[in-house]
Amino acid sequence: MGIRINLDIELAKNKMSLKELSERVGVSMTNLSLLKNGKVKAIRFSTLEAVCAALHCQPGDILVYEADPQ
Repeated sequence: MGIRINLDIELAKNKMSLKELSERVGVSMTNLSLLKNGKVKAIRFSTLEAVCAALHCQPGDILVYEADPQ
C-alpha cells in the first residue's frame, strides 16, 4: 500500500484542470501527471506547498498513508 495520492480529488473539488494547476505552480504538466498517477517516489516541499496554496488544501488532503493489511 504505502502513500496514496489524491491530487485528482483536490483538482475536482476546485474545478481545476491539471494544465491550470501547472501554470499556477510553475511545475510541468508531465511532472504533475506523474504525481497524480502515483508514479513518483518523492516530492519537494516547495512543490507540495505551491500545490496546496493553489488548491486551498492541506498536505494531508493530497498525501494519505495506508498501512499494509496484515
